[in-house]
Amino acid sequence: MSSSLFSPLKVGPYQLSHRVVMAPLTRMRAAQQDNAPHPLNLEYYQQRATQGGLIIAEASPVVQTGRGNPRTPGIYSREQIAGWREITDAVHAKGGIIFLQLWHVGRVSHSSFQPGGALPVAPSAVPISGNFTAMTADGKQVPYETPRALETGEIAGIVDSFREGARNAQEAGFDGVEIHGANGYLLEQFLQSRINQRTDAYGGSIENRARLLAEVTDAAIGVWGADRVAVRLSPYGVANDTGEADPMPLYSHVVRMLGTRGLAYLHFIEPRSSGAGRAEVNHQNVPSAMELFRPLWPGVLITAGGFTGETAENAIASGKADAVAFGRHFISNPDLPLRLKRKSPLTPYNRATFYGGAEAGYTDYPFHQEA
Repeated sequence: MSSSLFSPLKVGPYQLSHRVVMAPLTRMRAAQQDNAPHPLNLEYYQQRATQGGLIIAEASPVVQTGRGNPRTPGIYSREQIAGWREITDAVHAKGGIIFLQLWHVGRVSHSSFQPGGALPVAPSAVPISGNFTAMTADGKQVPYETPRALETGEIAGIVDSFREGARNAQEAGFDGVEIHGANGYLLEQFLQSRINQRTDAYGGSIENRARLLAEVTDAAIGVWGADRVAVRLSPYGVANDTGEADPMPLYSHVVRMLGTRGLAYLHFIEPRSSGAGRAEVNHQNVPSAMELFRPLWPGVLITAGGFTGETAENAIASGKADAVAFGRHFISNPDLPLRLKRKSPLTPYNRATFYGGAEAGYTDYPFHQEA
């Protein structure tokens, strides 16, 4: 019998009862004073937890200097660890499994987030250009600044901050961590030749550009063991002024490199939906990440981006993916796995309430029996 969205799946040491994964979603609703998760966030995750279901919690900066949005929960302070602990306990009480996405935004930040108003850091002093705007700490939209290139000697500190974030996630009761290597944030900035113009051991060749991702992954493995660590990639992504002219050589190397490590899963963002949530996008005539890289990946593969119940079912039945992560539909349908299983209608989402605010568009979407 071919696998389906509702057949079990082993992910690392965990047995999933279904393959409808909640994608990591920035919602900007942490406590304002300390960027710690609080009771509203607990309610949101608890609503979406299911027996044997996997939640990938939203991207959480591993260090203050890695922030790029107001009110995104971090994983670098005692208050943040305590806030996340309440959430992981609530998800576990419903039989769910929850990983935390570890984040450093690099040049997708602004000096208003940096101690002393310093410039954000990046592999090279290459600013984000085009129609993108930075968000300041008080929520204003402004042009991006030119970031400061990290010194070679500082890179070990970046790796350490991810290692510490992985340790803190363990203390907060998570079941594993996903490293954010996608959407134009720091680790992807190092991967891509247009942004990474370094001449040291972290720049130039593909192997050098992939070095930081490899070191961060290995640091997390040192904390968790490989089977509780995952990585997210967006090979054909264009978010945050990113993009490699020819992604295949770079990402073939990266996928093979990660494939030797025995990770819990690899998580792709499909090219058709690359936009990091800022707009409705459906890029046409673009390749499929899961189709291109499945032959190179020996483990569990999760894919995300613009799936319906039917196309998710097809991806799994065809063997191109092992699970499908849903974002926008999980926002507006807290009981999404049940709705997909019953083929019930989905509540439409309201993009205006994705980022910031309180209950509206966050914890007030109806469950199916209410709808």
